[in-house]
Amino acid sequence: MTEIIRPTLVIDKEVCLRNIEKMAQKAKDFNLRFRPHFKTHQSAVIGDWFRMYGVEAITVSSIQMAEYFTQNGWDDITVAFSVNILEINNIKRLAANINLNVLVENKEAATVLSNQISQPLGVYIKIDTGTNRTGIDASKIRLIDTILDILSTNKKITFKGFLSHNGETYSARSTNEIFSRHFDALLKLKSLKQRYKTQFPNVEVSIGDTPSCSICNNFDGVDEIRPGNFVFYDLMQQNLDVCGFDDIAARMTCPVVAKHPSRNEVVIYGGAIHLSKDSLPNIDGKHFFGRIAININGEKKLLNKRNYVTRLSQEHGVLKVSQKNFGLFNIGDLVEIIPIHSCLTANLARKYLTTDGEEIAMINS
Repeated sequence: MTEIIRPTLVIDKEVCLRNIEKMAQKAKDFNLRFRPHFKTHQSAVIGDWFRMYGVEAITVSSIQMAEYFTQNGWDDITVAFSVNILEINNIKRLAANINLNVLVENKEAATVLSNQISQPLGVYIKIDTGTNRTGIDASKIRLIDTILDILSTNKKITFKGFLSHNGETYSARSTNEIFSRHFDALLKLKSLKQRYKTQFPNVEVSIGDTPSCSICNNFDGVDEIRPGNFVFYDLMQQNLDVCGFDDIAARMTCPVVAKHPSRNEVVIYGGAIHLSKDSLPNIDGKHFFGRIAININGEKKLLNKRNYVTRLSQEHGVLKVSQKNFGLFNIGDLVEIIPIHSCLTANLARKYLTTDGEEIAMINS
């Protein structure tokens, strides 16, 4: 295996494949199109792992990412980010070469598409089901009708349906709350689908959050799921009881560079530019930035919640360690930090090392 001498994102391929297979099977069981979001891994190599489970269509979060995966053989792509009209020429080039779907949520973007698109293009209307990040409120029928009228003036554009990312599930405090928020989103989307079914017989509903797609079993009215984080999972998902520790495939492996016995703290080479600054509340009421796993007598051991990443600066990570475990850390050791949010951690790492020793590149790495 490649020698690790600096912060390195290590992924377990076997766990990734198991996660992909499980989600692909779930989509099949519920008769859903599985269009996984590739923004989490951003890698052509990992993308190819999905082909083993019948995946032919994917989701990305930017036009640039769509261009990257197009160059790597994917030809059915949804860009799940509202159209940036400054990229219209890139959108036109992609639409000329692949089956491309984009999102709109305002009249301005719809107008630009309608005026300039000359190749077949699929368009979803982005619906906000409660996240309050972006998208159209499901009750704003007049705006939806206006956008549809604008799009209808261009015969190359096909209205595909309504797309949502139910991000409010990430702030749930229990699995029951995830179920409730998922059901509420379904009601809004199903209502829209029923309203426009006569005018658009093939109208679809596409949803995408990992918590709902992982644990919910009600997909009434849904045609497509687009989860992404599930390929690696992370502490955020585990904290929601969406996955177990054994399902988390990503670890940021970091060298120990210092120890401070007076305050039971260990310093690692691995800071905010490696782990991000996403955090979760710990049992002591403070926020933490990752859990710790170490090698004890050749066996990986996850330390309990009283051992955690307590502070981050740019390159430094400070571990709060129980007095009982402090002696297990030595200068020059490697420790594994389980990330709070694997999507951001992966984006910062720009490349991977698998547990089999394979180096995997990412977009722009």
